[in-house]
Amino acid sequence: MTALFRLARASAFAVVALGLGVIAHVFAGGAVSVWSAAAGLALVFAPALAVTGRERGMGMILPLLAGTQGALHLLFTAAHPPVPHSAAGHAHSQLVPGLAMLVMHCWAVGLTALWLARGEALLWGLLRRLGARLGPILTGEPVHTPVRAAAHARPDAPGALRSALLRHVVNRRGPPRPRVALR
Repeated sequence: MTALFRLARASAFAVVALGLGVIAHVFAGGAVSVWSAAAGLALVFAPALAVTGRERGMGMILPLLAGTQGALHLLFTAAHPPVPHSAAGHAHSQLVPGLAMLVMHCWAVGLTALWLARGEALLWGLLRRLGARLGPILTGEPVHTPVRAAAHARPDAPGALRSALLRHVVNRRGPPRPRVALR
């Protein structure tokens, strides 16, 4: 089960990173062949699979995504160097990007990393909640809710009944209090 889960997470990361790289490269005037896209998928999938053992935050996702986008940029540019007549539409003509392309790569990596980190947090939160709910059912343990004892209650006295929702509500019902006029 964990191997299938790790493969699914690494595949999702690889598809998002590759899709972002391919779309941005094509919009900038470059070309991407099927074999370079397949090589890019393998290039991104390998490091993604290596880090899918546990929940990852922005500190791991951002550098991994930045590295894979840089590697994809180099792969796509080396596989299909821009021809001179289309080089004007492409933001650069060598393997080293210009400042505008570097800024666009940084923005794309930052936004995608934020999106993936939030998705990762949502996924793990959902799995924790499902595990807490389904764990006892799947293991056959009896499901019970913990009973909280009052901190200062005596064992022979009944506890005071209070609603948790009304704990901090100020009750001001009834007629106004008479005020004494000061002279």
